[in-house]
Amino acid sequence: MDRTPGRDAVELRVHGISGVTAERILDHPMVVRVAGDTHAGFFRPRPGSGTAGGATDDVAVEAYRWGSLTAGAAVRTASMLLLLPFMLSNLAIWLRPPGRDRWGLLGALCRLLAGTLTATFMLAAVGVTLDLVGWQCVPYPGCRASRPYLAWLHTLPTGPRLALLSIVPLLALRVVWAIGTRSARAFEGFGPSSAQHRPGDRTASLTDADFWQDEQTTGWLRQLHVVLGVGTLNVALLAGISPGGVGAPGHGLLFGIAVGLLVVEVVLLALPVPASPAAARRFLRPLWAVTVVVTVCCLGTATLADPAPAGLGKLPGYEGAAAGVVATQGVLLVVLTVVTYTRQRAARGDERPFLRGLGTPIMAAAAVSVGAAFTATLVYRVADVLDHGDIPDPIRPNPPIVGPLEPPVAYWWAALAGLAALLIGAAVTSATLLLTRRRRRRLAARIIERDYPDVPAQDAHRLRLVRETIARSRITEELGPVLIAFLAIASLGLVTVAFDVIGIGPTQLADRLGGHGGAAAALAAYVTDAGVWVISLLVICLMILGFRAYRSAQTRRVVAVLWDLGTFWPRTVHPFAPPCYAARAVPELAKRVTGLTARGPVVISGHSHGSVLAVATILQLPPSVLARVSLLTYGSPLQRTYARLYPAYLGPRTLRDVGGRIGWRWRNLWRDTDPIGGPIFPAGPDGPPPGATPPGGVDIRLRDPRSLTIDPADTVPPPIEGHWPYHTQAAYQVAIRELTDRSG
Repeated sequence: MDRTPGRDAVELRVHGISGVTAERILDHPMVVRVAGDTHAGFFRPRPGSGTAGGATDDVAVEAYRWGSLTAGAAVRTASMLLLLPFMLSNLAIWLRPPGRDRWGLLGALCRLLAGTLTATFMLAAVGVTLDLVGWQCVPYPGCRASRPYLAWLHTLPTGPRLALLSIVPLLALRVVWAIGTRSARAFEGFGPSSAQHRPGDRTASLTDADFWQDEQTTGWLRQLHVVLGVGTLNVALLAGISPGGVGAPGHGLLFGIAVGLLVVEVVLLALPVPASPAAARRFLRPLWAVTVVVTVCCLGTATLADPAPAGLGKLPGYEGAAAGVVATQGVLLVVLTVVTYTRQRAARGDERPFLRGLGTPIMAAAAVSVGAAFTATLVYRVADVLDHGDIPDPIRPNPPIVGPLEPPVAYWWAALAGLAALLIGAAVTSATLLLTRRRRRRLAARIIERDYPDVPAQDAHRLRLVRETIARSRITEELGPVLIAFLAIASLGLVTVAFDVIGIGPTQLADRLGGHGGAAAALAAYVTDAGVWVISLLVICLMILGFRAYRSAQTRRVVAVLWDLGTFWPRTVHPFAPPCYAARAVPELAKRVTGLTARGPVVISGHSHGSVLAVATILQLPPSVLARVSLLTYGSPLQRTYARLYPAYLGPRTLRDVGGRIGWRWRNLWRDTDPIGGPIFPAGPDGPPPGATPPGGVDIRLRDPRSLTIDPADTVPPPIEGHWPYHTQAAYQVAIRELTDRSG
């Protein structure tokens, strides 16, 4: 109904990514926090210091600053780079096609794939400590020369040496566990959970009251992944101390129990999360008890094992374990691709998702690729240091006094596949941009002709600049083929799994297939070395970025952009992923909006990614509160990015539901020059039902720049504003006024 707003009407601004300051959100130099804390708070202009920039008469302006959740603590932000593979694996399930996850198949596949990443992490730690140091380096005088910190290990028999070095992977697992647990203290557990908690159905809908409360799911998965990591170490240790093989007398029974424990953990990962903490404890307590007993027995067996020769090749069983994990990841990716593609084909015509529904396997492939890059870099760089700078391979082995010092064959193939992926990906990206350039320019030209029909000759250069800006802003829509190409490259890389299993590396394969005196093998060796260095440089750059994030607040905000996008969703797949900041931001926004509506109407004003938080908040509000809530979005990626990548959660149906919940008191401002934002309801079947929206519709297009000519009172032409700011235009204040007038 129409009403005259008073000072109790509030415009609540929610910023986008990159952790901007409250002063910038409010466009005011003096602010004061009125609610929240240092991690996330609500701010207003200091009383007596004037109004916020872009404020509407008789409407108070308040800002919600949540950026410190991802860009606040230096240690937290820097350490999150180490968790990148885990974050990508957790993100995969949220890109699934719309519809129910029948039998929980997609969730089970994603959880199993996440489990292989934990196994990969532990195998990398085992490869550095037990294999490279304990087995391949210490027995050779040339390797331990000038290294007193390794020389003393030579006095220990092989079994005790491996048992002692096993402490390092256990500590590494504990550190990764601690990073996620410590970071979550400021993020999660905000607000009470409802009595009807359904962790097994966590990916159902954003309207679920407990959608953002993931403590129980994360706790269950964390226990399983820790046990899985410890079990991986146990199996590797037993294989290394068994001179007669893994089935040798005296070790066969313990090895069988350790492998059986791994199988149980894998089965539990595939099953839904127990419905209550009591049910989870019934599984976890005996599992932990058996794991502790088996681990103690493995360490004790290794300590008391008979002396065995070391340095003869790689650690027994390690090559096969690394190849087995790679093979398992390949099979899971293939199955995941088939399942998601089948699901999208069964979807209705108006629900056909972007990328043919392959967002889940694409993100899963990215997680596996980044995990392989981290693992290969760690193992190769340690091997390089131990080799005193030399990089051996089957064609150019180390001298006998130094030892073999060779990582598993799987890592050689990973390096070669990584180099191919970079080269082919760069080629596909360049080709895509070149082939779409003419089409994007034609679209930009039509927009220019409509917005600026009569342009003086002296402004022609300005017109060309605007046209190029609009053409570049359309690049986002052209990245689909690049992502599909990445999935194809990752799938082709699975062909190397067969060579991993039988222990044939790139140089060995080239040596067998090629002739010419080993020229093909030498070329393969140099190409593989190049792949190793390219991947290593990329990972090292990430580490440098993490170090700079620790030292520099500006770099910390840049790094936080990645986490703003990747940690929006709860952790329902990998518990070591960075915590979900929306687990605090959404309930906190809902609580604040509920309190403000008791005194008057509230317009939630969301910029960029803040519009996603605003929509998620509205889906959590009760009907009694929604009657006094309106929504203003601008520079919003809701339809352009989120509805396409996350069709099961923020697709057209969900966006129409949001509009209906607030009585279509929704305005969306967008510009053609904005590379991120766009219309929420473009013309077509995905728009709102006829007659549901107010006159003029939800979307309001703003011409940018406002003019090509210089205003007589100015010295320069109006700037191209693109993605920011929006509150400086009159259309913004008109929308706020209209929405507050229409609020109940």
